[in-house]
Amino acid sequence: MLLNELSSLASPLSQGQVDQLKKLTAELSTVQLAWVSGYLAASANSGANVGQDAAALAQAAPEQTVTILYGSQTGNGRGVATALATKAQAQGYGVNLTSMGDYNSRQLKQETLLLLVVSTHGEGEAPDDAMELHKFLGSKRAPKLDKLHYSVLALGDSSYEFFCQTGKDFDARLSALGAKSLLPMVECDVDYDSAAEAWQAQVITAIKPHLASTSVGSANVVSINSAQTSGFTKQAPYSAEVLVSQKITGRDSDRDVRHVEIDLADSGISYQVGDALGIWFTNNETLVDEIISSLALSADEQVIIGDNSLSLKQALIEHKELTQLNPAFVKAWAELSVNAKLLNLQDDKAALRQFILAHQVIDLVTAYPAKVDAAQFIALLRPLTPRLYSIASSQAEVEAEVHLTVALVEDERQGQARFGGASHFLASAQEGQSVKVYVEPNKHFRLPENPDTPVIMVGPGTGVAPFRAFMQQRAVEGVSGNSWLFFGNPHFEQDFLYQTEWQQLLKNGELTRLDVAFSRDQAHKVYVQHRIKEQGRDVWQWLQDGAHLYLCGDAERMAKDVHQALIEVAMEFGGLSADDAAAYLDELRSQKRYQKDVY
Repeated sequence: MLLNELSSLASPLSQGQVDQLKKLTAELSTVQLAWVSGYLAASANSGANVGQDAAALAQAAPEQTVTILYGSQTGNGRGVATALATKAQAQGYGVNLTSMGDYNSRQLKQETLLLLVVSTHGEGEAPDDAMELHKFLGSKRAPKLDKLHYSVLALGDSSYEFFCQTGKDFDARLSALGAKSLLPMVECDVDYDSAAEAWQAQVITAIKPHLASTSVGSANVVSINSAQTSGFTKQAPYSAEVLVSQKITGRDSDRDVRHVEIDLADSGISYQVGDALGIWFTNNETLVDEIISSLALSADEQVIIGDNSLSLKQALIEHKELTQLNPAFVKAWAELSVNAKLLNLQDDKAALRQFILAHQVIDLVTAYPAKVDAAQFIALLRPLTPRLYSIASSQAEVEAEVHLTVALVEDERQGQARFGGASHFLASAQEGQSVKVYVEPNKHFRLPENPDTPVIMVGPGTGVAPFRAFMQQRAVEGVSGNSWLFFGNPHFEQDFLYQTEWQQLLKNGELTRLDVAFSRDQAHKVYVQHRIKEQGRDVWQWLQDGAHLYLCGDAERMAKDVHQALIEVAMEFGGLSADDAAAYLDELRSQKRYQKDVY
């Protein structure tokens, strides 16, 4: 746009020179443009002959920069990529650190060094910010990349069938386009820290022959915009206090949903609506005692965690994952217990996935006994990892607080109650109890920049949490644009989360429409996807009027059912074929008008 403006003004450049300049700058990254700008300024001041060095400039700029791209759904990929960029900068290398969602795919053919950190979302899907680049690389428009050297770090969860699939896709496609791998692709599971650090060290060494060091002060890192300015991170969380943990479902509800308020005090932590809060929790002491007793071990026996020696009980409470199983643990326990059922599960990924979802560590050690000592048992377990919860408040409204909407995960197995680790921790929290927290920004779940843009929010159950934050923000800002909420839960009288708040927003005109689906208040079950189809004509019209659509909640079934309902709405009221309707929703996602926060 700047060049278009310049070409219309009196200029010392000929039209041909302007065209050449446009062509060159269109293919340069942000870092390369900045380098060119400085180079040209210095050349003008020194009287150097820019023309003689133009060819050298075009070739040299990419050689001095390593591009690091990340595709991240929950922030882990961004964290690994940022750490890598910092280490590369410390070596004196120019670094272009960019989200895949912000990267110009046309620049790809100019790259010579490319490092990718990408997670896999859902059933083998690319995360939101990686979708466009993933699609581009798989298309006929993708260029030959025979001058490119690259490496891929893939993040995933081995309890899913398509483990690290997006990383595998990128690795295979780059190779097919002629790019040369610096290192074999590294696949990381949920406990990725050690593998990621090893890859970072190896890849820093691998790029050295391809980069010329500059002074550290002149190396460029394109920083990431972060809502979190206080410095508290996943690795260094803030120790906050719980203000409230209040049940907001009725006495006769079959679920326990809590409204949790946490005091950020003078931490300096800031967040935006749409962000998530990371919660570090400790395992329930009663559960830990039951595991130790079942294994006939001593709670006081010393074990090693990192460089520290501590009791087995303390290690299990504070450091190890007990409420979420993973394939590696099931396989190891199958071999220790020599149990045929567990051994046979290894050959059926779908059955293994369902087994993992329905069992915890305590279930295995009691139902399939095996002899193991304390050190062996600790070695089998994954490190404890924090849980992310969609933030249910606007800081503009609640100031130095952050609110969450937490459903207690609870099942009964063999007459014993089994709870989710983090949800039980928060549901049991007393006023004043300490909890370690950090903000995980989510720029892919943001209100429209234009406040007059209509918004459609679909949030059944605890999926309504970020929309409470959205509406608080809009109310504080005095936004009068159209807003429409679809909410669902089992029973109107027992499970209408934040009912009085929604009714007040409607009364004030701050919420335009509210459609509810209480699935068990009638003979046939009604869910939010049914309400969307019932209101399909208006939903379609809102989309034609530029509405942004937001979906939050269960990824396993709800998100898929809502997506299918939207396809059917586009077919019925937009006259589209099934394929065109799916493509239409993909285009909305590309335009950031269809955003999901599903889990």
